[in-house]
Amino acid sequence: MANKSIVQETFPVLGMSCASCSARVEKTLNHQSGVQKATVNYASAMATVEYDTRDCSPEALQQAVQNAGYDLLIKQDEDTPDELEQAHDKKYRALKFRTTWAIVLSAPIMVIGMFFMDMPYANLIMWLLSTPVVFWLGRSFFTSAWKQLKHGTANMDTLVANSTGIAYLFSLFNMLFPGFWLERGIHPHVYFEAASVIIAFILLGRLLEEKAKGNTSSAIKKLMGLQPKTVTVIDGSSSEKIVPIGQIRPGDIILVKPGERIAVDGTVTEGSSYVDESMLSGEPVAVAKQKDAKVFAGTINQKGSFRFSAEKVGTDTLLAKIIHMVQDAQGSKAPVQQLVDKIAGIFVPVIIGIAVLSFIAWMLLDGQSGFTHGLLALVTVLIIACPCALGLATPTAIMVGIGKGAERGILIKDAESLETAKKIDTVVLDKTGTVTEGKPVVGDLIWETQTAETGNIFYSLEKLSEHPLAEAVVRHLQDTRSVSIDNFESITGRGVKGESNGKAYYAGNRKLLEENRIAVSRSLSDEAARLTADAQTVIWFADSENALAIAGITDQIKPTSIQAVSELQAAGIEVCMLTGDNEATAREIARKAGILHYKAGVLPQDKAAFISDLQKNGRKVAMVGDGINDSAALAQADLSIAMGGGSDIAMDVAKMTIISSDLTKIPEALKLSRLTVRTIRQNLFWAFIYNIIGVPVAAGVLYPINGFLLNPMIAGAAMAFSSVSVVTNSLRLKRKKIESAESPAIDPAGQPDNKVEPSTEKIMRKEFKVEGMMCNHCRMHVEKALNSMEGVHATVTLNPPVATVEFPEGEKTLDELQAAVTAKAGDYTLKE
Repeated sequence: MANKSIVQETFPVLGMSCASCSARVEKTLNHQSGVQKATVNYASAMATVEYDTRDCSPEALQQAVQNAGYDLLIKQDEDTPDELEQAHDKKYRALKFRTTWAIVLSAPIMVIGMFFMDMPYANLIMWLLSTPVVFWLGRSFFTSAWKQLKHGTANMDTLVANSTGIAYLFSLFNMLFPGFWLERGIHPHVYFEAASVIIAFILLGRLLEEKAKGNTSSAIKKLMGLQPKTVTVIDGSSSEKIVPIGQIRPGDIILVKPGERIAVDGTVTEGSSYVDESMLSGEPVAVAKQKDAKVFAGTINQKGSFRFSAEKVGTDTLLAKIIHMVQDAQGSKAPVQQLVDKIAGIFVPVIIGIAVLSFIAWMLLDGQSGFTHGLLALVTVLIIACPCALGLATPTAIMVGIGKGAERGILIKDAESLETAKKIDTVVLDKTGTVTEGKPVVGDLIWETQTAETGNIFYSLEKLSEHPLAEAVVRHLQDTRSVSIDNFESITGRGVKGESNGKAYYAGNRKLLEENRIAVSRSLSDEAARLTADAQTVIWFADSENALAIAGITDQIKPTSIQAVSELQAAGIEVCMLTGDNEATAREIARKAGILHYKAGVLPQDKAAFISDLQKNGRKVAMVGDGINDSAALAQADLSIAMGGGSDIAMDVAKMTIISSDLTKIPEALKLSRLTVRTIRQNLFWAFIYNIIGVPVAAGVLYPINGFLLNPMIAGAAMAFSSVSVVTNSLRLKRKKIESAESPAIDPAGQPDNKVEPSTEKIMRKEFKVEGMMCNHCRMHVEKALNSMEGVHATVTLNPPVATVEFPEGEKTLDELQAAVTAKAGDYTLKE
């Protein structure tokens, strides 16, 4: 939008009742002068309009929408979301009231109509009960049909209003003037039960739909809830003052206490702590924060306390951008119910036309009995064309399919996701918490010298540490005894040290040992190299002279991940893995899980962009994630699947949720969607076939051949049978098997028996010293530059500054590697 006069705005739309309503509002907006593009999202009831302010205004758009029979909310403030939510709640309560009473009043009508037609005053009782159902509880169908008629269109409401209205009026005529038919040798039947039961069924479907739509905004509300309402600001006199978040301005100094959420983006000015940034990175390990480190809104401070200077506030924060990305990507694609509304636009005029033509034909061709037979044919056509089967075709299959999913631990949000799932050809998995457990654990603990005392000291030392990885060691050694540690000290970026019985002990990284001139045995050094190659983070434990042990911290692959990946690939679905972790860890996890495509060092916005790129190449993408950082990618994907053990926000954005966090449920969910959509298509097919055969018979095409003219009562029975057949077909879904034929056997250690063995393929590997790296950002730049080269897999460490480079497709020269680093990373030097 280079032209500054062109703006894009989003407006709530009021008064829409079905998908064809949203199509009409969209068409109306797009026909306005100055409008470049307008889209209406029926699920969220929002219109996004791109227009030229010189030729168009919000007031003009509102007027156009109002003329079409709807309304556009153009004046919005901070209370608008709450007002819309209240309006939705009011609408839902009213719909629930109408549905409940429609069912209560229809039940006795149905019983009398089916079993007690000959009881005294049966017709009168049914008329008294059906009148409020049709004209009070079902009045919205008639008002909507009238509105559609005024604009020359038709939808589901037109079908309901026509069939129930004709059935009611015809029944009322038969009740008041039975002699009209008896004189002509025809028994006057009433169809009050058909009219009221149809209203009750359709209202129930609308109620279920409205409830599902009410959840669409909860993800955004929870994301907004990540931001605290108030913050502690340090004023000029160094005193603390609690102020609302809206008053924060760039440059304000904010105090963050242990356990508090960070309010805005900024830079640490004083103090240090660890901050849980899993909402951004998805990685389970909290990040150390010292002076000059960046902090982000919505992240959670751990045990320490610090002050930071506010830089980005309001809509400029990273959290606000994530919210905006979710709002942009989240939306309703073509739901399966829309098919019914589209067909209804043609179906209704055709049925009414057939009914009228039948009446005229009988009048012209049958002489004396023309009016009688014509009126009978007209009413029979309209009754047999009742949309009961049409209205039940989708919701019954969906209810059974969603119920079947729930039994298997798969929560499905709506019908749209079921239809989308059958088209999926690519599944993108988040690593942490999805492929892996998402919780650091000790994978290996290797002792050089172990006694009961050293084990107790290692446990006690790590118990005092604030570092997240120390918690993994504490959990692993929880059966040991806690001992007193003196002179405990946390050494930033290195680890911790303390004294026991007058002797110094250390726990931390290799640099800590080197700085204190602690000897490391060859065997322990080799084991540390093996653990590092296996994507484990190594914690060293030593006394003042020798390294005593190493602990390899890892995030273990879930036992079911390997099987799930195998099943998806066997079904012809491509599997990709995204992670914010480093290249070495990502490569090793992907290899063990059997995943062929992966991408490391990915930020939240990169995940959404990665999925968008796949979609541009014609792929139908399912995203599986568990963190807030995945929410934008989940919303961007064609199908979003959240793991139940993850964040509520991921689950709210997602169209499906796997309760058990078991990846094998994903192939099950895709199979269930295929079965459910097939059932919906079958139901719609039979509903229409029934009408295609029934309507001509009702019109009297068989009369010239064999004298058969369909009685309206038989038409009512046929209509009821069509509904029963649709429901019965949907119930067949319950007996379908969606689970895998067999799951992998789990051995006592909790690993599947199809465990991936280490690769035996020989790959050329070389190490290069890297000069010029000062921090982790430098390391990431160099690693990214090397990995951008075709046929190169590189892992770069800061301490020591070494690049380990693998050449699966043939060795590259030092000059080629250096050229890539210089071009893409900057002034860093590689040396052999």
